[in-house]
Amino acid sequence: MDRTKPIAVAVATLCFAAGGPARGAVTSSPAPATAASVHADSVPDTSAVAELGRKIFFDKSLSASGQLACATCHDPRYAYGPPPGAALALGGPHMDQRGTRAVPSLRYLNAAPAFALDMHFVDGDTGPGGGFTWDGRAGSLQAQAMIPLLAGNEMANADPAAVVVKLQRTAYAAQFRELFGAEVFGQPERAYADALEALAAFQKIPSEFFPFNSKYDAYLKGDVDLTEQEERGIAVFKDPQKGNCASCHTTVTRGGAPPNFTDFDYANVGAPRNAAIAANADPRHYDLGLCGPERTDLTDRKEYCGMFRTPTLRNVALRDAFMHNGVLHGLRAVLEFYAERDTNPERWYPRKPDGSVDKENDLPPDLRGHLNVEVPFNKKPGETPALSGQDIDDLLAFLGTLTDGYSADRDP
Repeated sequence: MDRTKPIAVAVATLCFAAGGPARGAVTSSPAPATAASVHADSVPDTSAVAELGRKIFFDKSLSASGQLACATCHDPRYAYGPPPGAALALGGPHMDQRGTRAVPSLRYLNAAPAFALDMHFVDGDTGPGGGFTWDGRAGSLQAQAMIPLLAGNEMANADPAAVVVKLQRTAYAAQFRELFGAEVFGQPERAYADALEALAAFQKIPSEFFPFNSKYDAYLKGDVDLTEQEERGIAVFKDPQKGNCASCHTTVTRGGAPPNFTDFDYANVGAPRNAAIAANADPRHYDLGLCGPERTDLTDRKEYCGMFRTPTLRNVALRDAFMHNGVLHGLRAVLEFYAERDTNPERWYPRKPDGSVDKENDLPPDLRGHLNVEVPFNKKPGETPALSGQDIDDLLAFLGTLTDGYSADRDP
């Protein structure tokens, strides 16, 4: 699969926080270039634009509440992912609206391909893949950025012009004019597009968003050895009869590039319903991933309901909440869910009034039956899980080697 594409699409997603409906959200087609985003009069210095983007990224004044910046949810201390306890972010004009999806990390999206329904993966499979956000509905940098900036439960700006009004009041407004023209704020559409370009330039900085400096990267370079347990962990990770993790979280790349630990595909793993999501108090509300409600172009493809994009596993040990809805807490719980979803479903799902297990309880009954059934999801109730307790311990040790900022001096 050729993943080469324009850098404006390949860079990490912008400011994506809690998810949810947003004015201006689009589906799979990249937004075309317009006069607002292409300037013939000047080509600003990229490094200066990136530094302006950094200021925008950390600026809370660009939200309706004045309390929410991109960096509030995408904290650089946590690999541009959520701080502890904040995977389901609060936003809105009064910072009292809970997000409907877990905040992802913005790192290691530099290789994300454009969304396609017939993508070919390293393991030979074909299916949905690529795009940005949990459901891939944003097909361009600009379209993705509209989601948090304009979503009512996130930064909650009424429209792009409202963002530009706020930009004019910032301490860096003069820098904005210097880079993009003295009259830029007189053309709100252009100024809005320029702000998005600045955010994009910031997220092209390798040291910030794709540093590839974990212990595993040092191991791939031959600079350090893994421990025996970490070696066992990667063996379980790759074993098609045990973890089978590498079938989606690929360790193989083209051209010798470091692996991103995702092939950007989509899967329905049956994450349990999360009662902590306010929208789930309504029993009629379901987050169907690829087929809605935020994404609207695949609503008739019922086989895609419940599918969400495979996230990178880099820096996964820094997270405290997992799955698209943040329902599982702790990385061990995720691995145990993968091992026991089918062998011990009663541990993960509630029971129905008749006493049976309500498996796939975060999908309406008529849309169930499309779960991923590849290893380790190939067992029946009462059977021995594909992963033992030792396998899980070893996997945890290996996954810990994927955290950025490794130093041999600090290795125990």
